[in-house]
Amino acid sequence: MNILQILALFGKTGPGMDAHGSENPRIMLGLLESVERDGSRSQRSLAAEFGVALGLVNAYLKRCIKKGLIKVADAPARRYTYYLTPQGFAEKSRLTVEYLSYSLSFFRHARSDCMAVFEQAKRQNWTRMALAGISDLAEISTICALESGVRIVGIIDANNPIEHFAGIPVFASIDAMGIPFDGLMITDIRNSAELYLSAVERLGADRVGFPALLGLSYLTQREPVS
Repeated sequence: MNILQILALFGKTGPGMDAHGSENPRIMLGLLESVERDGSRSQRSLAAEFGVALGLVNAYLKRCIKKGLIKVADAPARRYTYYLTPQGFAEKSRLTVEYLSYSLSFFRHARSDCMAVFEQAKRQNWTRMALAGISDLAEISTICALESGVRIVGIIDANNPIEHFAGIPVFASIDAMGIPFDGLMITDIRNSAELYLSAVERLGADRVGFPALLGLSYLTQREPVS
């Protein structure tokens, strides 16, 4: 399970530190894991791996050293080698267990919500559906579809060049799909609202569904534009 996507759904991720100086757990765990694997890596390479600014990695390293999670030793060529302390190993284990709990919670929640969408589809006599967005949620949806007896005939994702996902053909748009389907389920995590509104405009609200965990219910209550 992709940790970034899980934490995004549960509101646990964000760049850097918050206004109160609290750490981003994603960066903290990534830093501790990287130091354990190879403590001689440069701060620049760590910043590239985490997708954050170099200065932020430096700030996190200093904070970890101050908290006693990491020790630093001089190395040749004006570089440093970092080591996890026993306290650092304990903190890494704690964060790992926390993330695993989020992962399991996400799967249970997503499975329940996807099954609800497919049950509603069956009540409408839908047998062929498409998904909008390649994600872990889409992968869980394909499993639920098999259990529900609903066939996923295609996945729509304009930002992914792959031709198949979970054995299902991928298309850049609804028009490019060229395969008949009864309804569409939103499975994109990052741009779900935008995709939902676009799909409703194209297909109509009665043919577009979404797992409740995406939090799109407010869009179904909007006043129609006259």
